Amino acid sequence: MRPSNSSLLPLRSRFLGLRALPGSLHANTRSFAQVAQRRVLDVPSEDDKPFMVPIADTSFETYHFDPPSYSVETTKGQLKQLFRDMTTIRRMELAADGLYKERKIRGFCHLSIGQEAVAVGIEHAITREDKLITAYRSHGNTLMRGATIKSILGELLGRRDGIAHGKGGSMHMYAKSFFGGNGIVGASVPLGAGIALAQQYDDTGNVTINLYGDGAANQGQIHEAFNMAKLWNLPVMFGCENNKYGMGTSVDRASASTEYFKRGQYIPGLKVNGMDVLAVLAAVRHGREWIKAGNGPLIYEYETYRYAGHSMSDPGTAYRTREELQKERTNDPITSLKSKLIDWDIMTEDEIKAVEKEIRGMVSHEVQAAEQMPVPDPKWDILFEDIYVPGSEPAQRRGRTIDETIY
Repeated sequence: MRPSNSSLLPLRSRFLGLRALPGSLHANTRSFAQVAQRRVLDVPSEDDKPFMVPIADTSFETYHFDPPSYSVETTKGQLKQLFRDMTTIRRMELAADGLYKERKIRGFCHLSIGQEAVAVGIEHAITREDKLITAYRSHGNTLMRGATIKSILGELLGRRDGIAHGKGGSMHMYAKSFFGGNGIVGASVPLGAGIALAQQYDDTGNVTINLYGDGAANQGQIHEAFNMAKLWNLPVMFGCENNKYGMGTSVDRASASTEYFKRGQYIPGLKVNGMDVLAVLAAVRHGREWIKAGNGPLIYEYETYRYAGHSMSDPGTAYRTREELQKERTNDPITSLKSKLIDWDIMTEDEIKAVEKEIRGMVSHEVQAAEQMPVPDPKWDILFEDIYVPGSEPAQRRGRTIDETIY
């Protein structure tokens, strides 16, 4: 059962995706709106009975790799949960935005408003035994990996009961089978390859989801990790979350080639419409089975968009136009799924409003709980905890100067 969760922007319009036919990279002209307007036949009355739903045939572009099916098996219960999960992440991020503007959160804070479909679609396609590592825009992944909202917000507030005891902040959050949240751009990718090597060594039969941003895609260590992963046929799915901007620099200004899913050359790739949670779900489910069959690594590119700035210090308006933002709002992953749920008679508008209201209240309660968490005591033992394996702590701990050495 996935965590139930958050809030969304008003319904605006349907979504258009991009994909190429399996043997080529030419986009088909059929739009998602045409697919979504077709009601799904044979929708069962039971929430847990599987059935098939369509995915826009513009959802994928391939590179030496067969695309997923353009329909995906799901249940009414899962569709409702996908909506809840994305809505919860949105509402949690909006709460973090408010706390930052109230100067209760300090330092870095990177929000994923607009990119919810990637975190949610991936989580619904893998198991808790699969591993996941990502970069610094990680709040949604942390929640989906099993953390609580209050533990995430408490961490942002620097509180003792935060998920990293108030020491990690926005970029360093961890949970079981979740290795962060990493603050150094690109540095998590070789770590993810190492996690996949450990899985291969232990013969677990699981995969590693290894995410990074378009701003990291040109780094040498990324390509070194690609090489080792293919050389050893590691069970790893690399994933570039392409939100169109590395900080304030557009991908067109930063990369000679923006087809990140082809960057592996000798590794097959797939470009996925990262604004459609069902496309992400189908793609990751398909790729996971391919990797588990012993075929080695894949490189995915999730084409998405962040509605907020790079971080809270960035208003996100100096390098993109108001018209661009308004256009991207029409592709909002939450409102797109909401439209489908209504079109397919999965939920009524009143039921959706009730879920939104419930999630707003739940997140508000979690914010209050996080604000009531104690701050860490200003003690040396707390400062130095979690650095050494318990029982292996040295007899002395060095401070800023020799006079501050603690015995």
